[in-house]
Amino acid sequence: MKQVQTLIHGTTIIPMSDHIKNTEDDNDRVLSHHSIAIQDGRILDILPTSDATQKYSSTTTLDYDHHIIIPGLINAHTHAAMSLFRGLAHDLPLMDWLENHIWPAEQKWVNEDFVKLGTQLAIAEMLRGGVTCFNDMYFFAEETAQIATKAGIRAHIGMILLDFPTQYAKNPDEYFSKGLALHDQFKTHPLVKCTFAPHAPYTVSNAPLERVAMLANELELPVHIHVHETQDEISQSLDQHNVRPLQRLHDIGLVNSGLLAVHMTQLDDNEINLLSETNANVVHCPQSNLKLASGFCPVQKLRDQNINVAVGTDSCASNDDQDMLSELHTAALLTKGVSYNAAALPAYDALRCTTINAAIALGIDQDTGSLEIGKSADLAVIDINMLEAQPMYDPIGHIVYATQRNQVTDVWVAGKQLLSNRELLTLDQNEILAQTIQWHQKVNH
Repeated sequence: MKQVQTLIHGTTIIPMSDHIKNTEDDNDRVLSHHSIAIQDGRILDILPTSDATQKYSSTTTLDYDHHIIIPGLINAHTHAAMSLFRGLAHDLPLMDWLENHIWPAEQKWVNEDFVKLGTQLAIAEMLRGGVTCFNDMYFFAEETAQIATKAGIRAHIGMILLDFPTQYAKNPDEYFSKGLALHDQFKTHPLVKCTFAPHAPYTVSNAPLERVAMLANELELPVHIHVHETQDEISQSLDQHNVRPLQRLHDIGLVNSGLLAVHMTQLDDNEINLLSETNANVVHCPQSNLKLASGFCPVQKLRDQNINVAVGTDSCASNDDQDMLSELHTAALLTKGVSYNAAALPAYDALRCTTINAAIALGIDQDTGSLEIGKSADLAVIDINMLEAQPMYDPIGHIVYATQRNQVTDVWVAGKQLLSNRELLTLDQNEILAQTIQWHQKVNH
């Protein structure tokens, strides 16, 4: 018998392996009574449990006989620290919400301490919802990176860029300087990586965007940006630049396989063709777009052109939660409604948007996004032995349409357990809650 560190036995495992993505039979996409052997943070083997008990002994053995095991969910777009602004302003269109409520609040309250606590709160919430990786864009990114490291979660930290001064930086040169220093600090880290994160075409001018394009190509880093979020953004770009935002980004050299274009609610057929031709990635944030009445991302049209689509929550200020299972549910239903097609974005493909598709967008699909031999052991366990979760006929459809985040019991990242029976193991949830209440009292004073 070979000794391994961890052996997980599961009645139902959904691996999301790329080599089975094209099968039409969900039964081929689900492993019944299989086990996952973990060694040195990676998946050493996936095999029938009857074989695993003969082949391996383990330091830790866990039996999940009324659960579904899935790859850890990936939140492909968020602003984690804004958890402390959860629900700060409701029922407003995007620019009113931003200019009259969020930006003034940020100017008054956002500092290192705000980002530390807000990020802890967001990571705690995400881990308790089965998220093992998040792609972030916010100020004081150094603090976000440090908190993610301590928590043990996988994170992509945005090197944010704006034309105008904030409490974090006074001009584009300082944003670049701080971002590149952060990249140098974490470029060899196994879990924390950096992306370029210019905020949006309407907040970043051409010269800084051109510098991003040059550096992204040189350093081989993704570019994470809000784009085509509202009709006003399109009109403003036509007035100021005589082209729509996506074309402007393309002219600068940013529309390529490294682009994570967030929101994309305003797209014509030519733009969809451009995204397809350049292998760009789209990050769909359905709940935030719905709340801000920004429009609808044409997900099925994108999929019809083989464009990679991932899903993100956006911030708690516009979404009010970091619940990726809820976001997944909304994405699947909204795509059907928008396309008038009940077969649009079927359950398995929707789950891909929050796992392997997101990993592809971030350039980490060789390491995570699916449960496969050799990949990092990033996984979430969902309990279905409860009134609200029974009966279950189809495990994949069940995850997408009938599962809530309070069913997530256990989470691992790189083979390290971060959530056990809904208790956080690397964060003090009572302390986070107490400090959050104090911040609320300060902001609401």
